[in-house]
Amino acid sequence: MMAALGIAVKQVIQPLVQVVTGPLFIPGGTVAGGIYMLFIVLGFAIVRKRFTALLICAVQAVIVMATGLFGTHGAASLVTYMLPGVGVELLFFFTRLKATSSKPLSAGECFAGGILANGIGAVASSFVFFNLPLVPLLLVFFTAALSGGLGGLLAFALAKQVDRFRPAGEEDGEDIDIDKEPDEAGTEGKAAADDSGTDDLPR
Repeated sequence: MMAALGIAVKQVIQPLVQVVTGPLFIPGGTVAGGIYMLFIVLGFAIVRKRFTALLICAVQAVIVMATGLFGTHGAASLVTYMLPGVGVELLFFFTRLKATSSKPLSAGECFAGGILANGIGAVASSFVFFNLPLVPLLLVFFTAALSGGLGGLLAFALAKQVDRFRPAGEEDGEDIDIDKEPDEAGTEGKAAADDSGTDDLPR
């Protein structure tokens, strides 16, 4: 769903943004990417599992190559769509080293994730499709980083709203272990109470 939303929003937002950024000679995707790239971060923030961002990007790449949306760039689309997912996965790998960590993403993590997603995506597209030199590439990256960071904060706000519908045990990232052994002290106390109650019975 996150992959489809990202593609759908991109089709609507990018042409509108290009109306403003075109006269300024700024690639529309650099600014608009902060909106449609947030779904990569949002998907990870909701699922909280490794490879979520990479899977979203892979699905988007397949959709674009299969339908011919945004031009027919062939295998190049696979590269430009997958790289943002790789960057986001690496970021969250180092910030969330526990393999089973289900803690909610912080605002800082979402902000950094948005920066990487849009920054890497904008630079990859500009280099592969437009072959921009170093200085314009840096300008593209910093513009995309600002837009992506704001998009990451928006993803954080949306994820918090989604968390309101989680079960109580999952909302704070607590893992419920149904195989957990009962407390020994509590069990012994209960057994002692049962024995004393049995002794009071008439014989």
